[in-house]
Amino acid sequence: MQIRIGVGYDVHRLEPGMPFMLGGIKIPYSKGAIGHSDADVLIHAICDALLGAANLRDIGFHFPNNDPSYKGIDSALLLEKVTELLKQKGYSIGNIDATIVLEKPKLATFIPQMISRLAQIMEIGEERVSVKATTNEKLGFEGREEGVTAHAVALIIKIE
Repeated sequence: MQIRIGVGYDVHRLEPGMPFMLGGIKIPYSKGAIGHSDADVLIHAICDALLGAANLRDIGFHFPNNDPSYKGIDSALLLEKVTELLKQKGYSIGNIDATIVLEKPKLATFIPQMISRLAQIMEIGEERVSVKATTNEKLGFEGREEGVTAHAVALIIKIE
């Protein structure tokens, strides 16, 4: 058995009046993330963790931001494609552990829905997806509510 670990990180700027997609769900808030796709920072970090674990480069390599076909795309579709790519290489997802860093809005009530959606996209049990949220104690760009970051760790398994 081959066990591999990958780490992912993503950041997006927040702007008033934009939709806020996070973990595959829309978060009601006065600001949203800016990006080439729907700017779902959590899904992007998870994609990078999975791709890194499988030594398959990163999300920008597979879905470049200068390719108009990805403009405004639902990041859930990107995670589906990453999951399928891992399956093609013989890997299964062991677990995901992710942390969102954001001053506002508070995310505790949305986390169960994010976990459910992410598990559905990756076709794994919810008990294998951990999502946490924290503030940056009003420090840095997250603390000033200018942006959001996400960190993710993925464990993948290949039976040989």
